[in-house]
Amino acid sequence: MAKIKSKFLCQSCGYETPKWLGRCPGCEQWNTMEEEIIQSKKEFNRSPVMVSRTKPQSIQMVQSGAHNRFDTGIKELNRVLGGGLVKGALTLISGEPGIGKSTLILQASSAVAEKHGRVLYVSGEESEEQIKMRAERLNALAKDLYVVSETNVDVIEKYIEEYQPVFVIIDSIQTLFKEDLSSAPGSVSQVKECANNLMRIGKSQNIPMFIVAHVTKQGELAGPRVLEHMVDTVLHFEGERTQEFRILRALKNRFGTTSEIGVFEMKEEGLIQVENPSAIFLESLTPQAEGAIVVAIVEGTRPLLVEIQALVTPANAGFPRRTAVGIDLNRLNLIIAVLEKKVGLPLMNQDIYVSVVGGLKLEGTSADLGIAMAIYSSMRGVAISSRDLIALGEVSLTGEIRAIGHLEKMVKEAEKLGFACGVIPGRSSAKIKGNTSMRIEGVSTLKEALNLIMP
Repeated sequence: MAKIKSKFLCQSCGYETPKWLGRCPGCEQWNTMEEEIIQSKKEFNRSPVMVSRTKPQSIQMVQSGAHNRFDTGIKELNRVLGGGLVKGALTLISGEPGIGKSTLILQASSAVAEKHGRVLYVSGEESEEQIKMRAERLNALAKDLYVVSETNVDVIEKYIEEYQPVFVIIDSIQTLFKEDLSSAPGSVSQVKECANNLMRIGKSQNIPMFIVAHVTKQGELAGPRVLEHMVDTVLHFEGERTQEFRILRALKNRFGTTSEIGVFEMKEEGLIQVENPSAIFLESLTPQAEGAIVVAIVEGTRPLLVEIQALVTPANAGFPRRTAVGIDLNRLNLIIAVLEKKVGLPLMNQDIYVSVVGGLKLEGTSADLGIAMAIYSSMRGVAISSRDLIALGEVSLTGEIRAIGHLEKMVKEAEKLGFACGVIPGRSSAKIKGNTSMRIEGVSTLKEALNLIMP
């Protein structure tokens, strides 16, 4: 009788070792090694990753797939995907439990079924009755939307061959298994092999697929990292379950940009698209408040205006606290250091809390000036007219206000929403003044900007 061989796989990163280890050398996580049986080639015939019947040809003769997209029925989803679904594309969507992943893909699948043909929704976590209950609440009851509760990849492949859908949804990849493997569903080998099979089916038959994936407690994608490299697009749904707004962001996209975001609002009837997110984020803006100011960022081609709030209070004991919600904590510490050194603001013994209203996470440096002015406003007890003033600019370590990209787009968005004054870098002020009716205050240093809000 042949000796059974085994290996140990890290369930976090996929690192392989012939013996058990308490700590994975690859990702340095503890107790993630699990034993799996090594099967011989005779017992296990690995499916090819991709089936192609074409021959090599000149790149000039290859037909571009740029126009072979079809509408998902959700403009915000189309924006993040780069214009719509690409035939044969494999898209991975992740997010925390209850954030709205299944709601979004069910709404999209119903819209695609109404416009383009048969859609197959495969769920490994819910029964057909549970899917129907959610579909009735969302009014996603297209005739060509077919649902099935199945976890066997080989059976799913037969369903795809039989029904010939134009779009397939798998919810979720961690529940699928392949009978040839002895490991449990959700293990590294099962996830890799199931994803390989789905990719082979989608690429060979030109069927776009959406795969839902779980996330870890740290908010990272569960399963091996190789899964992110295999798929064409990685979407991440973020936001707080206690808040109404959801942000859909592309972390990887082979068919478009990764800088676009989609904004949704969670309501009883499902996810509602937010076409003007700036107005939504500024709904509860207080006209006169200490430590509150409006800043702008650009996500892809869309400028967004958001409110930043800062609170500065004396530290009772120990080291002062620095808390940042929605912005990088290291960037906040840098701005605090500049305020202390270049402006002389005594913040060493103060607790400082900075938050972005609406749950949005800001990237880049365009909000630096607004953060500094909000901290100064809270520290000195000076109210800023949030409805009238917007601050845009990067704060350097020397206390200078540097130019930022897409400044003209941000100013136009602020003008459209009724802002009267814009505080911007001095080098850009001459160009901006000629293109807007807003009052533009060009500042070269942080001191100049703070003098504008001094009593």
